[in-house]
Amino acid sequence: MTGAGAIRWRVLDAVTDRSLRDLGVDELLRVLLDRFRVLLAVDTVTVLLLDPDGVQLVARATSGLEEEVFQGVRVPVGKGFAGRVAQTLRPLQIERVDESTVVNPLLWEHGLRVLLGVPMVAEGELVGVIHVGSTTSRRFTDEEVDALRLVADRLAMAVYVNRMRVERTAATLLQESLLPSRLPSTEGWELAARYVPGAGNGVGGDWYDVFELPGGRTGVVIGDVVGNGLRAAIVMGRLRSALRAYALDYADPAVVLSKLDRKASHFEHDTMATVAYAVIDRAAHCMRLSVAGHLRPVVAVAGQDAAFARVPVDPPVGFELATSGRRAADVDLPPGSVVVLYTDGLVERRGEDLDAGLERLRHTVTATEPEAVCARVMATMVGDQQAADDIALVAIRHS
Repeated sequence: MTGAGAIRWRVLDAVTDRSLRDLGVDELLRVLLDRFRVLLAVDTVTVLLLDPDGVQLVARATSGLEEEVFQGVRVPVGKGFAGRVAQTLRPLQIERVDESTVVNPLLWEHGLRVLLGVPMVAEGELVGVIHVGSTTSRRFTDEEVDALRLVADRLAMAVYVNRMRVERTAATLLQESLLPSRLPSTEGWELAARYVPGAGNGVGGDWYDVFELPGGRTGVVIGDVVGNGLRAAIVMGRLRSALRAYALDYADPAVVLSKLDRKASHFEHDTMATVAYAVIDRAAHCMRLSVAGHLRPVVAVAGQDAAFARVPVDPPVGFELATSGRRAADVDLPPGSVVVLYTDGLVERRGEDLDAGLERLRHTVTATEPEAVCARVMATMVGDQQAADDIALVAIRHS
């Protein structure tokens, strides 16, 4: 086959080359862009990737116009040539390259006269835009448009897979770094904890935290950011740090969660998290507790059946309560008592009523050593089947 009709087959051969399988995404971009620039006889080939917020395209790789990458060119989605390709998700060809048609001045400063761009889509999601340019006037044929689409599909999947792998690794490392490596040790109080990732779609936003406060007090937090992956882990880290800061300035957990709610509502748009925050007064043998949309802790006192802490449950963090505020309740913790905080992954099971899981947990918790409590709870509630969602669990005993 000769002529323009042969381009598609040469490009198909190039993108399916077995030697490309072991290349990292950056090397794959470089190799394929160089090859396609020759096959299509163009002067530039550029890949711009969508940023994490989905509002801008960022120059990632190029052949023939390296300044785009060196200078960190950014194009808003919907603006200019590449922005329109991203917005419409359709190929676009223009035969006039100037400030009226493109955002990036490098394109007309280098004498480009025509541009052809197509969207890069993987798994139904926009990944970026690839475009080619020529300094001579020409009209790209349908075969050439199809050839560019082939390259776009190949690169989009490579970028998507790499991004998912990097985000999973980053989310896992971030979450592990934010969980306490060692629980504080105070006379008369014992602690134990568990964190187990679920079998769902990547790392979630579950976390727990335990820290000492002035005045012989201990702060205990458990929370769950809605969503999963790197974004959930990042939000979790921000909420954890903010809560620690508020905890130093305000003694009442309800006030701390109100401040956290205001911070999340203002800075973490479209974010929701459930949080239970308790402050244990070690000398007074009691715990002041505030709950934001979270499941209530279980309290076990020696000689009595375990029960859920009697505390009002306010809306999750992310729903700013400007008028009514948040509430807290005091819970006695006499010597020998145990309190267990947990996330919903411990008690929720597909096809099972939540109340059944909660009751099973309540009957499992006893007033004994925290490590034994955690071991028994995990054996009963999880057993030999991995939970679909992350599980965080903290047990505290007044010994």
